[in-house]
Amino acid sequence: MSLIKNPGRVVGAWYLLLVFAGPLRLIYIPNKLFVAGNSAATASNIAAHPWLFRAGMVSLLFGAIVLIFLTMAFYRLFKDVDQRLAVLLVITGGIMPALINFMNTATDGVVLTLANGTGFATALDAAQRANFVGLFLHFHHQQIVAAQVLWGVWLLPMGLLTYRSGFLPRFIGVWLLINGAAYVILCLTGILFPDYMDRVFLYSQPALFGELVIVLWLLIKGAQIPASTSA
Repeated sequence: MSLIKNPGRVVGAWYLLLVFAGPLRLIYIPNKLFVAGNSAATASNIAAHPWLFRAGMVSLLFGAIVLIFLTMAFYRLFKDVDQRLAVLLVITGGIMPALINFMNTATDGVVLTLANGTGFATALDAAQRANFVGLFLHFHHQQIVAAQVLWGVWLLPMGLLTYRSGFLPRFIGVWLLINGAAYVILCLTGILFPDYMDRVFLYSQPALFGELVIVLWLLIKGAQIPASTSA
């Protein structure tokens, strides 16, 4: 069965692209360039590796576009199960997180200008630029913390739709609901008790594998909408 004729595999393919897009800016660049508690060293690292940092900006934009197409593919898969939930999935999982990605790309553009000391940043001395780099990177981090509530909320309609679909395993739907709740808890922990966020993230790992499970299922098994449902 071809990819195009199996809407489940289309969703899986878009999801896989998102998996590849995320880690560069979320994990690799912070580990490679950012020095905790040292804005001057962080700014120096960014200035020394501008193309790596720009690649992270491109990955944010790429991820935003993929999110939109991914959620539209989900809409095609689930619209006949429950159209309202499918629309909610598009809004919370595609449109709103994509807007946050666009904003974070612009924020990173300011960080790069400050680190390089070009443009408007020439009016600031090195210490001021480093402090602003730290400020804007902290702003970026706080946006990610806030975005986790969307990472969780979009999994709730996805989990319900998966559970009700009849063409995907119900256990995956339950796992996605747990996964979504875990992201919401992580978001609230990051806001209310930030010192405990790493510990909560560690404990929530089994729940967070729900998304990986549905990606693998859709890529390997796919999901063909029954003719009676899609008519």
